[in-house]
Amino acid sequence: QVQLSESGGGSVQAGGSLRLSCTASGFSFAKLYMGWFRQVPGKEREGVAGIDPDGTTTYADSVKGRFTISLDGAKTTRLHMSALQIDDTAMYCCAAGRWVLGRRASDLSSPNFPIWGQGTQVTVSS
Repeated sequence: QVQLSESGGGSVQAGGSLRLSCTASGFSFAKLYMGWFRQVPGKEREGVAGIDPDGTTTYADSVKGRFTISLDGAKTTRLHMSALQIDDTAMYCCAAGRWVLGRRASDLSSPNFPIWGQGTQVTVSS
């Protein structure tokens, strides 16, 4: 059973930076693509960024140029967030899927990521 554990959320002023981390455990041989989603109460969940095991990345237009997703080995992904805006305030969740049968992180939709972490809150204030 693959499990995801996030860390790194918190509060920051607008214009500041934060780094989120997510580590997968409970698997041996499968390659995973990983991604970050965010959700605000009352709004739809938004796919923010995704990365394949080969390093291919995908970003939502709302974060391009400000957020960077990276891999640290096969089991950890990090999301570097800079120039944070108040609208970036949300619960950020790490998600993953097995890199098989043509599945890729470029499909930043929730159904394409069947494995989810608990989430970490990011709050941006003025």
